[in-house]
Parts: sequence; C-alpha cells; structure tokens
Amino acid sequence: MTGANGNDAGGAEARTLAIERVFAAPPDRVFNAWTDPAVLARWWGPESHTIADVSIDLREGGEWMTVMVSPEGDRHHVSGVYLEIVPPRRLVFTWAWTGDGGRGHETTVTVTFEPHPAGTLMHFHQASFAAAEHARLHNQGWTSTFDGLDRFIAGGGLD
Repeated sequence: MTGANGNDAGGAEARTLAIERVFAAPPDRVFNAWTDPAVLARWWGPESHTIADVSIDLREGGEWMTVMVSPEGDRHHVSGVYLEIVPPRRLVFTWAWTGDGGRGHETTVTVTFEPHPAGTLMHFHQASFAAAEHARLHNQGWTSTFDGLDRFIAGGGLD
C-alpha cells in the first residue's frame, strides 16, 4: 500500500501519509540506514537529488537535518527532533522544511521496522500536513526516496 489516505481535500485523513514497503535486508540494517548519517546520505531524497549535508544526533530530543540539492541546484533544508528511538524497531521524529527565513509547518513521522520473510516490512506514517496537497507531494517524494533505498540495498549498500 502506498499513498496519501482519504479523499477529503481538507480532512485529517487527506492530510496524512501512510506507506508500507518491504526491503531485502534485516530490520537492524534498515534501521541503521535511517540513523547513520554516512549511510543515509547515500540513499536519502527524491531521485536525482543529492545530499549536501546531513547531521544526526540520535537520542530522544536530539536534532537531525539534511540539505537536499535538486538537479537545478536548489537547496532544500529539512530538519526535526527525535521523539522516540527504539532500535531496530521504531523511529518517531518531527519534520519541517526551512525556507524564507523560517521553519515551516511541522509534521510527525513514525517509521516502524518489522521482520519479514523477504527482509523488513517498513511502515511509514507522516501527519498532519497543513493541506492534502502537501501529503500528495510528500507521497511522491517519499516513494522516490524509498525506491532509492531499495536500489541502495540491492546494490549491496548495507552489506
């Protein structure tokens, strides 16, 4: 299942994103891909974007930040704070874009990692967006990002 939930343009379900993916690696390695800055920088971000900077203070209350660079050279800053860390099963953190001199609307991201016969079943949940359109756009970005994680794993990136 992939997608922004609900059809109500302004309702809570339409402002929520839920994605499930199976990755061909055990939960501890997929969790590490999310929490080791050197590893995260190699797969994070929508296709064709690169990571110019990443920092992770992996503790509850610790901050994280990435700077993604588009093919056109635009820099996109996103950051947040870790709310819950349960290795290798669960991450909960805040998420907000920074631009125009300030921090934008903040959402909460919850990612869980479960053992699966093929590796890891990841459940991704992000809420609550300011508008349903933001959930739709993030669905595109996250789907592309998770495609990159899949390619990274398939290429032996977690070995």
